[in-house]
Amino acid sequence: MVDDSLNRTGASLLIDALQKNGINNLYGVVGIPITDLARLAELRGMKYYGFRREDSAVDSAAAAGFLTKKPGVAMTVSAPGFLNGLTALAQATKNCFPLIMISGSSERHIIDLAQGDYEGLDQYNVAKPFCKKAYRVDRAQDVGLAVARAIRTAVSGRPGGVYLDLPADTIAQLNDDLGEKNMGIYKLVDPAPLQEPSDDAINRAVNIIKQAKKPLIILGKGAAYDRTEKQVQELINKTDIPFLPMSMAKGLVPDDDKHSAARSLSLKNADVVILIGARLNWMLSYGDAPQFNPDAKFIQLDIDATQFDSAQKISAPLQGDLTSILNKLVPALTATGYKVPSDWLDAIAQDTAKNDAKFAKRIKAGETNPEFGYYGAIEPINDYFQEHPDTYLVSEGANTLDIGRDMIGMKLPRHRLDTGTWGVMGVGMGYAIATAVETGKHVVALDGDSAFGFDGMDVETMCRYNLPITVVVINNGGIYNGVDNVVPDQLGPTTLDPTGRYDLIAKAFGGDNYYVTNYQEMKDTFATAVDSGRPSIINVQIDPSMGKESGHIGNLNPELNLKPLEEAEQKKIDKE
Repeated sequence: MVDDSLNRTGASLLIDALQKNGINNLYGVVGIPITDLARLAELRGMKYYGFRREDSAVDSAAAAGFLTKKPGVAMTVSAPGFLNGLTALAQATKNCFPLIMISGSSERHIIDLAQGDYEGLDQYNVAKPFCKKAYRVDRAQDVGLAVARAIRTAVSGRPGGVYLDLPADTIAQLNDDLGEKNMGIYKLVDPAPLQEPSDDAINRAVNIIKQAKKPLIILGKGAAYDRTEKQVQELINKTDIPFLPMSMAKGLVPDDDKHSAARSLSLKNADVVILIGARLNWMLSYGDAPQFNPDAKFIQLDIDATQFDSAQKISAPLQGDLTSILNKLVPALTATGYKVPSDWLDAIAQDTAKNDAKFAKRIKAGETNPEFGYYGAIEPINDYFQEHPDTYLVSEGANTLDIGRDMIGMKLPRHRLDTGTWGVMGVGMGYAIATAVETGKHVVALDGDSAFGFDGMDVETMCRYNLPITVVVINNGGIYNGVDNVVPDQLGPTTLDPTGRYDLIAKAFGGDNYYVTNYQEMKDTFATAVDSGRPSIINVQIDPSMGKESGHIGNLNPELNLKPLEEAEQKKIDKE
């Protein structure tokens, strides 16, 4: 009789259940108690990508979920490793990225009696507030069911993070229910069912839009995730409604499309705002005046009814998956023959042209400015993306993120990933690695020097797997900038090393490194680095004075009146 005990372990059943449901990539950091689980996954044909820190691994799995519409899967060790991954789990849930974070854990009876297990922590209960749902698997025979529940929870409704608690005993435990067909492993049937809105809801929205003189569409990353580009483009092209994309929705409609709206003018004047996969949170000033027209009516397309009326009255809520909603809304609206009044389009076009002209001057000045800064550093990146639109961009930082978002035009959907709803730094390397793995395409990770410091060690991961990622570190020697010295004998709180050679990190692990100090060097270097398909870092040394406090969201950073204390410090210097 053949010994099939390994096939009946919780570890083997976990791998079988994931593969049965089309999940073949794992991201993680191994250690007690999951090391052999990762080895077994590789022996069974899965691809395991090992990271240097758990939050990067979980971020990577989250990005995989966004790009594939299947939950990315990350594995961590117990307690400290679990806690390291917890921020990324919460981030995925806030960003609506489908993710399953699996952590090895201590036995429940030891935890409940506080007997002091190795890396003991009640992980199951700790995780609950930070994800859509947490599940604990105490019996090997329940592994298949647990995976099925985790997958369905992660992708159905509003996608998000799921925590799967896997005690050490369950990993090695045998499923002795020999009468159970297929060991409880099965492929889910329709894990994210389509949900159509009612005809009444569609008619209500159409009637409001028909009366609009100055309508505006706001596209969120939910629209990108749900692959709505065909329907969105049809809606815009047939009605001429202008659109404004949130950062990860850029490319659903090409940024250079004639319907692209100037942000300030369109928000302040729109009388009907159509939210497609976007939420009225802090990133949209909650829909409040003066950023928005106080008399605007809102139409919101969302899978989750709890998002309606979260900040403003929603005059036409459309609940369902975005594809199903648009499949009904677009023909219903276009059948009325509705077209946007030309004066609204003319006003937007004029304002856009004015803004573009101002922006073009800044960019042009950046080419020759003796104080080399963001515009001169980022312009060659935009030039490359216009010629090579099927390149992926991952970005984080303050000024680097904000100015890069304004400058780099996207032509294809889901080709830009960034810090998202929470604005959490440290996602860059994880997102970039998953993007390269899942798409096989070239990836540019555009980071500020401060942001890069959160996860820079995973450059080693990038090099170890020889991934086609070019990391661009915009180095101004500080958080926001590198000129914050308020006390003479101390470094300022925002000061970093303005002479740091971040590019040499790539060299240390066999990647390519480049160091540039002006526009022409960046222009000559960038395409070479990306086209090589090699892992590389470009250290872009800009002037430490470049960069303003908190980038575009300085209003969120409370200011204290420090001037009297600063003047007192200066007087001390003068006396000396």
